[in-house]
Amino acid sequence: MMQRRSFGLGTAVLGLAMLAPLAAQAQTALDDVMARKVINIAVPTDFPPYGFVGTDLKPQGLDVDMAALIAAKLGVKLELVPVTSANRIPYLQTKKADLVISTLGKNAEREKVIDFTAAYSPFFQAVFAAKSVAIKTPADLAGKSIGVTRGAIEDMELTKLAPASADVKRFEDNNATVSAFVSGQVQAIATGASVAGNLMARNPQLATEYKFVLKDSPNFIGVGKGEDKLRAKVNEVIAAAKASGDLDKMANKWLGRPAGDLPN
Repeated sequence: MMQRRSFGLGTAVLGLAMLAPLAAQAQTALDDVMARKVINIAVPTDFPPYGFVGTDLKPQGLDVDMAALIAAKLGVKLELVPVTSANRIPYLQTKKADLVISTLGKNAEREKVIDFTAAYSPFFQAVFAAKSVAIKTPADLAGKSIGVTRGAIEDMELTKLAPASADVKRFEDNNATVSAFVSGQVQAIATGASVAGNLMARNPQLATEYKFVLKDSPNFIGVGKGEDKLRAKVNEVIAAAKASGDLDKMANKWLGRPAGDLPN
């Protein structure tokens, strides 16, 4: 009996010893960033005004400015990693990016695989269509075609609300979704208000208007699961930027409205 108990204790100690390195590895992102003096941040390049390529062929937008602020506060070089709605979370999970600042909404499904900081900017998703298209509620989508970007939060919300007879067409990135709407492949588009605003400004002949909201969804920064040290450090930067008014300045610059009261 003593031999069995000794063996069990030894096995338990061995097991804890094997788990110790795993626990130590669980929070290495911040240490890795500070050691290499570079932070890799995933940003959109097809989602103005949050992230897009300017006439100088350089990424710009609210998310890009937020990435630059975090790098500056950490005292490290910023490396931008272009992503789409579909691959931004996988890039974080596979450590191709240390953070994701890409109009990322927080929900229960995503919280199973990544962690989130406090919110850093406002955002909402809605359905838009021409004034001549009669849509006021989700039920009015019956028999109509709607374009949406695959995997984006508006795709998830539209799937919940759209009637069975709605023709939901999914595209791989925001440019393709917008192009489908502008070219008449779909009658309506489910997207963020900022994207719709850009679309309307560039295509006034379409007489596009807001129809109904899908979801209010402030933007959060994605962090690797269990990377609490990095998340806490980024939260410090966000809190300071909120207190100083920098978040409001960025939102006013790119969205024409202040960041306002954002959730932690």
